[in-house]
Amino acid sequence: MARKRRGRPLVWVGVAMMLAGLCVIGYIGWELWGTTWVSKREQRSIVESTERSWGQGSVSSHDDDVASDVVALIRIPAFGDDYVVPAAEGTGDDVLARGFGIFESSPAPGGVGNFAMTGHRITHGEPLRHMPDLDAGDEVLVETRDAVYTYVLDTDGDALTVDDDAGWVVAPDPVDPDTGTAVSTTAGSKRLLTLVTCAELFHTDERLVAFGHLVSKRPID
Repeated sequence: MARKRRGRPLVWVGVAMMLAGLCVIGYIGWELWGTTWVSKREQRSIVESTERSWGQGSVSSHDDDVASDVVALIRIPAFGDDYVVPAAEGTGDDVLARGFGIFESSPAPGGVGNFAMTGHRITHGEPLRHMPDLDAGDEVLVETRDAVYTYVLDTDGDALTVDDDAGWVVAPDPVDPDTGTAVSTTAGSKRLLTLVTCAELFHTDERLVAFGHLVSKRPID
């Protein structure tokens, strides 16, 4: 009996460790897949409400409320014909869970300056998961209620890696500190676009950055 009693604590310790391991696995699974599934559903809902609100015809007050936070709908043809992600002001966790976040220093879409956006590369919808696959010349379409602004990338999606505190990349007129060259000089435009995301799929203190510039504006009737 004494031996059995001494063995019971070890059994409970083993059970506790197994439960803790399952909790960790469950948490990781939720972060990697669960948050993306939930965020993609929410993003689709936001896009649909925004398109109804911005379009013509009868819409609900709910659609208008949802669309009031949306600055633009972002389409990147290189990611597929059905790729569309909402973009809102701010870069907090709540904003990034719903799509792209627009840095506060950015102008309105199509405006003079640097329209800079960031998005998750993994979890929470992962809108920029395939950022390294982007090439110079790829288009980024920024659709607002009134117009579609077409930007063209000047750099590949994986051409530039910076530390996460490299604020110069989202400045109104970014200047590369290594070369002293303004991005607007090489782009030939003062109406810039910048995409920022994590350099690696898992935790990293580095960011991938791609620059582009505005090439056209198409009004929406």
